[in-house]
Amino acid sequence: KERTETQFTRLIGATPLQVDLTLVRVTEHQSKNTSEDYLKAFYSTWAEVRERKFDGFVITGAPIANIPFEEVRYWKEMVEIMEWTQTNVHRTMFICWGAQAALHHFHKARRYRMEKKAFGVFRHHGVNPRSVWLRGFSDSPMIPVSRYNDIARDSLGSDLEILIDNAEIGVCMLDDPKHRAVHMLNHLEYDNRSLADEYERDQKAGLGTALPLNVYPDNDPTKEPENPWRSHGSLLFQNW
Repeated sequence: KERTETQFTRLIGATPLQVDLTLVRVTEHQSKNTSEDYLKAFYSTWAEVRERKFDGFVITGAPIANIPFEEVRYWKEMVEIMEWTQTNVHRTMFICWGAQAALHHFHKARRYRMEKKAFGVFRHHGVNPRSVWLRGFSDSPMIPVSRYNDIARDSLGSDLEILIDNAEIGVCMLDDPKHRAVHMLNHLEYDNRSLADEYERDQKAGLGTALPLNVYPDNDPTKEPENPWRSHGSLLFQNW
């Protein structure tokens, strides 16, 4: 969580607005990787903020991609939070598993497991360059991806607009005007070492994960990764 906080606050803090940031966690979930003392010091539970209203709310991912949504321990609260955004939040950004969950809840979109993990930095296609969310974007941004699942295109209704796409690994970003939301399935918030560190963790764990595509210069894992998506991450949050 601490690294994720840094990634998001760096992007949000770079916008022209002065932002009062509130860190929120699911009320009934015990974190495995972050100490309770840290969470109590810096986080509010959703139960503590549910009476408040927010200009923007970011709902991030969770490493539970293979668990059916309804079997996630805190799914009931997650549904309450998603419904709460419709009355207490002006704009919501759902990211990674958060986007998959929101598409499932609001649109009954169908998630499926891909034949192999999409892992690396992939060139995408901006479908609607006139969208306010893509103001300043190039036509073919490079975007970090790390996921096993995709959303079936034929389950996406006409009330959703695909903003960024990739024919090989699936939809990247959708606009959801009915719910005042943007769904980002990938990770423009990542820093240059995010995918490399994930790869190195998998290697140490003996998982045999393939080298992430387009991360290391010359595909040499001894070289420091570069960051060709940094400007697009800043633009996305500035536009949002």
